[in-house]
Amino acid sequence: MDRIVPTDEKESDRLVLGLLTSVEADGARSQRRIAAELDVALGLVNAYLKRAVKKGLVKVGQAPARRFAYYLTPQGFSEKSRLTVQFLSSSFSLFRKAKEDYSNVFDRAQALGFKRVVLAGKSDLCEIAILCAVDGPVSIVAIVDPDEAASRFIGIDVVASYAEVAEPFDAIVVTHLTKAKDAFDQATNEFGAERVLAPDLLGLRPSHVQRAG
Repeated sequence: MDRIVPTDEKESDRLVLGLLTSVEADGARSQRRIAAELDVALGLVNAYLKRAVKKGLVKVGQAPARRFAYYLTPQGFSEKSRLTVQFLSSSFSLFRKAKEDYSNVFDRAQALGFKRVVLAGKSDLCEIAILCAVDGPVSIVAIVDPDEAASRFIGIDVVASYAEVAEPFDAIVVTHLTKAKDAFDQATNEFGAERVLAPDLLGLRPSHVQRAG
């Protein structure tokens, strides 16, 4: 079967997303295996890996048996999240996927005993999260977004920092679209990873989870 060779930006983004997803899942897998999974030429995987390393998305480490292992950098996680959302938006209903994910997030929050949450980031995801929380067991007390000028969004206070949230809260739910990784890292640094929830579609993990040894 002929291997796929990217001919446009969309296909190139698909390959980068597949590559970053593969590295996150198992950075020690061979380039040949990645090429087979993505149905592209081996040389193309090698070229894109080198480009990802050069752009700071992937870090190279030593693995057993004189092999190399690859690790996503914080920038790599951020780019993977951006491309995931972009791919979802253009491939099928982002709303449907995000609605399902945020419903699951609020179910997790309830199971963990979190009743009052703050949303991190005003975006389309934020609006979907608010819709999912309506009439639910978890209430949203504020939205934190340092780049947002508006003071209210769908009836909820918007503030620039967590220190400005007027009411007590139990956890943070990431709803930023373009700076999801930054919002996630800031919240985990301030409140601990156990108090920060995010939808699966953003593919977020604490920065310390994957790094070269």
